[in-house]
Amino acid sequence: MENQRLILLIALAGISLLLYFAWEREQMDAAEPVVEEQETDAEVDGEAPDAPTRAEEPDADDPMAEGAVEPDEEDAKRIRVKTDLVEAEISTQGGDIRQLDLLQHRKASDDPTPFRLLRDEGEPLFVAQAGLGGDGPVPARDARFEVEQDEFELADGEDELEVPLVWEEDGVKVRKVYTFRRDSYLVDVRHEVENDAEEDWSGFQYVQLRRRPDPAGTTPWYIHSFTGGSLYTQEDRFSRISFSDMEDSDLSQDVRDGWAAMLQHYFLGVMIPERGETYRFYTRALPQETYLLGMSSPWLEVAAGESGQRTNHLFIGPKEQDRLTAVGSALDVDDLRLTVDYGFLTILANPLFWALDQIENLVKNWGVAILILTLLIKIAFYKLSAISYRSMAKMRKVQPKMQQIRERYSDDRQQMNQALMELYKKEKINPLGGCLPILVQIPVFIALYWVLVESVELRHAPFMLWIQDLSSRDPYFILPLLMGASMLVQMKLNPPPMDPIQKRVMQVLPFVFTGFFMLFPAGLVLYWLTNNILSIAQQWYILRQVEKSDTT
Repeated sequence: MENQRLILLIALAGISLLLYFAWEREQMDAAEPVVEEQETDAEVDGEAPDAPTRAEEPDADDPMAEGAVEPDEEDAKRIRVKTDLVEAEISTQGGDIRQLDLLQHRKASDDPTPFRLLRDEGEPLFVAQAGLGGDGPVPARDARFEVEQDEFELADGEDELEVPLVWEEDGVKVRKVYTFRRDSYLVDVRHEVENDAEEDWSGFQYVQLRRRPDPAGTTPWYIHSFTGGSLYTQEDRFSRISFSDMEDSDLSQDVRDGWAAMLQHYFLGVMIPERGETYRFYTRALPQETYLLGMSSPWLEVAAGESGQRTNHLFIGPKEQDRLTAVGSALDVDDLRLTVDYGFLTILANPLFWALDQIENLVKNWGVAILILTLLIKIAFYKLSAISYRSMAKMRKVQPKMQQIRERYSDDRQQMNQALMELYKKEKINPLGGCLPILVQIPVFIALYWVLVESVELRHAPFMLWIQDLSSRDPYFILPLLMGASMLVQMKLNPPPMDPIQKRVMQVLPFVFTGFFMLFPAGLVLYWLTNNILSIAQQWYILRQVEKSDTT
């Protein structure tokens, strides 16, 4: 009976966890500050950062100090850029990437429109900015860049596409060049300074991501995915910076060989500085519930008549782990895969995803890969599960004797427990024999849950028949109903609880879980259903073995 109690506790713990996710999301939504209506719809920009300070010199002047409100973009042009993976818009005012669509990722499973990751219209606001600050002439936030053409497209046979924007004032010419690559979400941001003035020029480059929180209800309540900033340093490794942290205090930290990212479910923007140099990473909380996460480079000195440049990198796209690994190897960057949020069981989730990914590479179907991985996990835990099911089978066999003991000593609980222990000893039954195997498997099940709901590789991935999106719920609820039926079959194989209240709860549990799983992604329900079917087969086989051994 201890096995039944354990299963009941595990089930109730799972329901409690789901309810906690729902409550926490409600609290987060309620805690979001209300944006007061402004007299103008112009977006509020942040002040530019300081560069790491030069020896015995004050910090740089603030190039945005002249005005916090971004001027109207009515007269500015939008430069359209298209590669095989992205379609972007760059404004000639400020030279920022104001919009970026991911061509290989749909807006929704039933909407072929490309997913828009960066946007300056609609919600949530999310733009990538890069500029110069310093002592000499620099393009301000409202500076207008000149560009030779309005559209750029990566041609067949070419691996790189450069988009140059030009600004010139007082003998200083600045070329701001974005470099897009084939089959890549990595974008280089290069500032070239030609100093034809009579005085030396000095300045620094900054790159920043400006974002607002997601509107309430953007992600399902059962998916608890972090949205906000993150910072990686060699000393502290990976840390998160929530929007509330940015509200409480401004970050200003000098970091060597680090990186920073703005995270959301499935997608991200990462700022990667050149290796071997110290950059200042910073955050700012701005009006209208807008937040900045950025970095500024060391000082660049350009003598009169000379030229100089500074280059940094942006990765703007999905959290596809193969691509994150490739970018890390190419730029000598550590641990970009930490941006994929598998929670506190990452140490288990990473090998599970690796196995799932390797299987998918062979079968070319994520649903089939889930089936095969579930089978492999079941095989790995076969002996442990067998211990649990064998214990249940023996408990089922002595059920009538247990019932007699409970009726005989119904008024003396101590005597009843003593008689039950003697029965267990006589029949060689360990009442806790099924506990450890189940407890060992729980972390693996939870880790696989996070793999299925957090991996962008499974987003809108089809399986077969009516399941055309493993990341969304079953449109006809067939899988949840089958899962509920499998739970009923499992309970028939288990010894029924003696306690009437416990018995009623166990009878209701399959219907409760069926209701919950109607809201869950089909990939997760597919895993759970497959695991239940395999468990039923194993339990039935062991039950037959135990019964056969009793007759011989």
